[in-house]
Amino acid sequence: MGLPQVVIVGRPNVGKSSILNWLAGRRVAVVDPTAGVTRDRVSHLVEVKGRFVELVDTGGIGIDDPDKLTDHIQRQIDIAIDSAAVILFVVDTRAGVTALDREVDQRLRRVKAPVLCVANKTDHEKLEAQVGEFEVFGRQVVAVSAEQHRGKDRLLEAVAALLPPDLDERSPPAAEMKLAIVGRRNVGKSTFVNTLVQQERLIVSEVPGTTRDSIDVRFELDGKPLVAIDTPGFRRAKSIATDIDFYSTVRAERSIRRADVVLLFFDCTQPISKVDKQLCHYIAEQYKPCIFVVNKWDLMAGQIPTSKWVDYLRDTFRSMRYVPVAIISGKTGTNIKSMLRRAQALFKQAQSRVSTSRLNKVLQDAIQRNPPPSTRSLSPRIYYATQVAAAPPTVVVFCNNPAAIPQTYRQFLLNAFRQNLPFAEVPIKLYFRSRSKAQAYEKLEPGPAE
Repeated sequence: MGLPQVVIVGRPNVGKSSILNWLAGRRVAVVDPTAGVTRDRVSHLVEVKGRFVELVDTGGIGIDDPDKLTDHIQRQIDIAIDSAAVILFVVDTRAGVTALDREVDQRLRRVKAPVLCVANKTDHEKLEAQVGEFEVFGRQVVAVSAEQHRGKDRLLEAVAALLPPDLDERSPPAAEMKLAIVGRRNVGKSTFVNTLVQQERLIVSEVPGTTRDSIDVRFELDGKPLVAIDTPGFRRAKSIATDIDFYSTVRAERSIRRADVVLLFFDCTQPISKVDKQLCHYIAEQYKPCIFVVNKWDLMAGQIPTSKWVDYLRDTFRSMRYVPVAIISGKTGTNIKSMLRRAQALFKQAQSRVSTSRLNKVLQDAIQRNPPPSTRSLSPRIYYATQVAAAPPTVVVFCNNPAAIPQTYRQFLLNAFRQNLPFAEVPIKLYFRSRSKAQAYEKLEPGPAE
């Protein structure tokens, strides 16, 4: 599983961004008394009692944005809540329980993730008597003050107790791969699913936009149970004219987030569009393994070589050259089985874990070939790396100064990991963290048990 996400939610001006900065130990989010400063999700890697998590800040629930971005803000909050392992419901001790706090509480009643009530702005002991007011929500309450640095250990201990168990601490469950089938309208997604399950499971129509909701279809490949998620066709934002179109897009994006592998469909008779590029960008943002699927090849067979479309995709999506390409016909079934086996291979790659020793051998070889560039004011030193999660593979590199590692060198290391580790065709999350030379030496020094 990937890194657990600890999501901070609450009404405006309760100090959500201040808590993110406080726990991160640096100014990550903008803090301002003006309501609505945070709109998009803001995340940062944080260590909680020996485990790494992604701490995610969100916009204020109930904000009426003056720039008419209220729907966008609420959508980002929904995405964060859907992916949360733990939710921090932040309230203001000085203000007490408000009507909007009650609305937030009711909204969180529908989520499966554990919710911890964080009473922020408990700046001194006299205010702690007011914290009991929030027990009306029936949740565990932790009193803190991000501004006065009070209650941090209590909060981290409470979060650690609610985190799901690490995969390394238990045997992995029987995996059932979920395939999200996405693409713009009328690229043959539903026809492909019908061919896949060998029955008329879905409506197939030449009218663009027939599928308006995401549909899960179970099938088997070589005796293994799989799920295909057929999704509505994506449209450009300015073309979304109705509520049905809007919610179809929301559901399709949610399907991408819960998928193990995404099949991004292209129509071989049509050029790559702006919608295709937007979809590709969204898949990359979610760090999902992906296959570029060139469909309807029965209409083009013999007219152009397959290599022409492969080169076209590589030239268009240069940052995703690692993504494999499948040339298929959803109507006739050509190459479908081999594509599904490739998807299974990506699924296994994304779940792979490598030892710290193997990872650091690759890292040191890369550094010897090409040391990180130095300037007069910055002299970067990289000490070691460790994989902290899978699906997606997540690597933390420890160094003396993350700000001194330029983006070009980060990409160089990413390519080195992809070429020399079992992550050749899947996205990798790469973080850089500060650590002193003495700490790095202590970490690498083998202990008695090793």
